[in-house]
Amino acid sequence: MALVTQMTDRRLPSLPLRTRVRDRLRDRSPGLGAGLLGGAVAAGLGLGSFAVLVMVLWISSPYPDSGPDGALHIAAALWLLAHGAELVRTDSLSGAPAPVGVTPLLLLALPVWLLHRAARDATEGPEEEGAAQDAPPLPAHTAWLGVVTGYLAVGGGAALYAAGGGLRPDWTWTAVCVPLLTMAAAGAGVWTAYGRPRGPLSPRVLYLLPRWVRRRVLDPGARGRGLAAGRAAGAGVAVLVGGGALLVAVSLVGHGGAARASFLQLTEAWSGRIAVLLLCLALIPNAALWGATYALGPGFALGADRVAGPLTSAPAPLLPPFPLLSAVPDAGPGTPLTWAVAAVPVAAGLTTAWFTARAACPGSEGKTLWSGGRTAANACLAAALCAGALAALAALAGGPLGSNALAHIGPVWWQAGAATLAWTASVAVPTALGLRAWRVRKRPKDTGTGTGSSTVTPTTSAVPAEAKKRHGKDAAEDAYEASDPYESEAAYDFLPADLPSPSLSPWYDTASREARWAALKEASSTTPEPEETQQP
Repeated sequence: MALVTQMTDRRLPSLPLRTRVRDRLRDRSPGLGAGLLGGAVAAGLGLGSFAVLVMVLWISSPYPDSGPDGALHIAAALWLLAHGAELVRTDSLSGAPAPVGVTPLLLLALPVWLLHRAARDATEGPEEEGAAQDAPPLPAHTAWLGVVTGYLAVGGGAALYAAGGGLRPDWTWTAVCVPLLTMAAAGAGVWTAYGRPRGPLSPRVLYLLPRWVRRRVLDPGARGRGLAAGRAAGAGVAVLVGGGALLVAVSLVGHGGAARASFLQLTEAWSGRIAVLLLCLALIPNAALWGATYALGPGFALGADRVAGPLTSAPAPLLPPFPLLSAVPDAGPGTPLTWAVAAVPVAAGLTTAWFTARAACPGSEGKTLWSGGRTAANACLAAALCAGALAALAALAGGPLGSNALAHIGPVWWQAGAATLAWTASVAVPTALGLRAWRVRKRPKDTGTGTGSSTVTPTTSAVPAEAKKRHGKDAAEDAYEASDPYESEAAYDFLPADLPSPSLSPWYDTASREARWAALKEASSTTPEPEETQQP
């Protein structure tokens, strides 16, 4: 017992030392542990979701062709595919490895959401009892690095595990796509935790930029125009994708018999039909982008020798039976019905022009009015951003599903981007200029403030004459103070955030203000007339 007591006494002094080291490390890197744990949990939740779905389908299948280990390998491979990584199928009919590179875009939403939430929670810090509600967020770089490191650590293990299955990851695509998606989604989560700031970048980042780019970033007007172009481009992309989804729905209704036959032909078991239905749902965003590129003109490829477009469609190769592939337009030259799909890019250009014109000529008075050249330049910038976004989405929506005839399925990204730029710029620029001219014509004239403000300037005539006669000096001063924007806080509700220069408005001129006070003093110095009384 004495020996045990001595050993315990020797160990006791080491506990405060470890506590101090732990606290010192925590002070140096606050949020790193939470970020590592959050990133690992986000990756684990994504892998677990895919594993549960695949295992349920495997258990319910009447003819499973592999054990639970094979099902888990497929789940890990699908998780990597959801990040944009390309897979390689080793058990093809020809015996040669066949690439699988079409990413179901609906599956992409799960890892992005998990990463975004993990980075946001890690930056905001743990919710402890008694903690201050207005506590500042943790350092952005520390939380971001922790989430990215924890997520990639689990993702690397999943990739190594998936390499032993029938669907193996392509290491080049895996090493590029998974880290890029992880860093982008985690950065968006940290940005959200900091309240989505729109100010300039940090000095360290600005120092790395060229001087002309630095000036643009630090200019508030340039940032506002950039945000306006981004909103216009986002609206244009939404119209294109929505129009493409509408075209796919109409084509599926027109080819309803073929779609139903292919759905029933794939499998007879209800578990297999559920799997096919879930795959169709996951590929709906891909089909919408295929429809958008079809409306833009380049169309989409169905192998090496077949391109389906509104002007002409080549004869179809031997395609596998699948409900969404049944909606592919028939082969042959274009018809007026297929040419009518040009309404989709025209609508996207008009939407981009409307957002640009609204930013160029705000409806509320007192805001800066863009010139015609600046409006056209912003419309071109919005068209370029719209084209870049659609090209990136088109690259994700297509890819290989095998070799030979299925070497490439879907739109070609550079053709989709070029067509989007041509359509959007040709429609948005003249329409934005016309809408700007119309809004300028309908805009009320500036009255007295030099910035477009139509605020009625209070003068000495605004003081009620009855108040001067009945109550004299006190009532006159009260009435003037009630209408004076310098004295009444309620009057600032209708004023812009940045008040105009005193040299632009007579109301803020010192001479005009002194003249009004002199007029009020003269009016208030007169003896108020006594009320009339009846003579006895």
